[in-house]
Amino acid sequence: MNFPILSTLIFLPLISSIFIFFSKSKENNKSVVYVSLFTSVATFVLSLFIWYSLDQTSSDFQFVEEKSWINDFIKFKLGVDGISILFIVLTAFITPICIISCVNSVKVRVKEFLIAILILETFMIGVFCSLDLVIFYLFFEAGLIPMFLIIGIWGGSKRVYSAFKFFLYTLLGSVLMLVAIILIYWLTGTTDITQIYEIKIPKEYQNILWLAFFSSFAVKMPMWPVHTWLPDAHVEAPTAGSVILAAILLKMAGYGFLRFSIPMFPLASDFFIPLIYTLSIIAIIYTSLVALMQDDMKKLIAYSSVAHMGYVTLGIFTFTKQGIEGSIFQMISHGLISAALFICVGVVYDRLNSRLISTYGGLVHYLPKYSLLFVVFALASLGLPGTTGFLGEFLVLTGTFQKSYIAALLATIGVVLGAAYMLWLTKRVIFGNVKNEKIKKLKDINISEKIILVSLAFFVIFFGFYPSPLIETVNVSVDNLINNYQTDISFEISKK
Repeated sequence: MNFPILSTLIFLPLISSIFIFFSKSKENNKSVVYVSLFTSVATFVLSLFIWYSLDQTSSDFQFVEEKSWINDFIKFKLGVDGISILFIVLTAFITPICIISCVNSVKVRVKEFLIAILILETFMIGVFCSLDLVIFYLFFEAGLIPMFLIIGIWGGSKRVYSAFKFFLYTLLGSVLMLVAIILIYWLTGTTDITQIYEIKIPKEYQNILWLAFFSSFAVKMPMWPVHTWLPDAHVEAPTAGSVILAAILLKMAGYGFLRFSIPMFPLASDFFIPLIYTLSIIAIIYTSLVALMQDDMKKLIAYSSVAHMGYVTLGIFTFTKQGIEGSIFQMISHGLISAALFICVGVVYDRLNSRLISTYGGLVHYLPKYSLLFVVFALASLGLPGTTGFLGEFLVLTGTFQKSYIAALLATIGVVLGAAYMLWLTKRVIFGNVKNEKIKKLKDINISEKIILVSLAFFVIFFGFYPSPLIETVNVSVDNLINNYQTDISFEISKK
């Protein structure tokens, strides 16, 4: 295929944002919403076409585009495989949901907000398509700018503090990755990741380079103890910002481990397994306990996200098929469930202007449709069988058991704690007696909220019962990743 389909996919939202920027629409003009929604839906349809057209029997990068950018020093190189395409589809699916949700939650500067969302979509898709380290870094870091604006302009009362904390944490973490990219170019003479896979990074440099990339991915994930920016960012961000942050931005780090850390630095990845296991288990248990102590719904879900990302890192570094496939499935699952939970919080926040758990209670009596959907997502989050939340955690724990019984048993504690804080949240918010008289006057979810939440619930349950489309997509790529890792490790052992 000669048509630059990946470039089209990446830059379609950006072109739309430029069009909206120069349009003369007024503040409350719905046309910008319709244009943004049409663009995001078109991007989603295009991503589905790429997914459908992908040869799932091959681990090679497909739809590859390569153009010289800076005197052949840096090439604008794009491509997708079975792993990256799922994150692209997830990104393209979540974006129109954010646009629809902003109709209810964003009241000022709607035009500028939609521009920021579309630009952010371009950068996010660019991250998952990049096959050059410099291009990846540019997309990876550029996403900070629109997200910074989304939090800093449309956020809550402490939005400036939270926006700067988010920006500085993630930026400082990525500085070392930039230095590492320069060193990789000095060692290999290229920033093309497919060539770097073949050249192999010298053993003596792998540990330091792995740590440099880890510094960026750990903050972005976020892993304990550099997770403190996430609850603050979530609390202050508007609903759409929280959805994108939880559903997509956190997944970039997991994708980074799979695309860069493991294939480029296999020996270092093997060496640092104890570190990853330790940090992952601490994140799972500690942040789950912290979640139990929260009185703010957004903070509880934010700490829950850190715990769920702990399962992701744990599964990736088992280097087993079940563990890695479980991690990818967990990321997709968490993208859907966390998006839904933050939207659920946004629905009641738009009505009562409060995120405090103590404000609510007895919603089931007056908002039955909302309550039903909230319970579905809460049960999915704690890993109820028949939902995506169960399968991801089950595969991760299965893979972990193959490598470390102790790590698996400790991680299982997080499952119990996850059930504790989600059931506690559900009981306090949905059931019980009505303590706030304002609840009796609330209206149930409107048509746009219903479309969003029902769509998310459908996929959470559908892929919970029928995960094959996701598992089959990543199957060959995961096998190739594991085989290359084992080959590199075996070769190093044979040299000793």
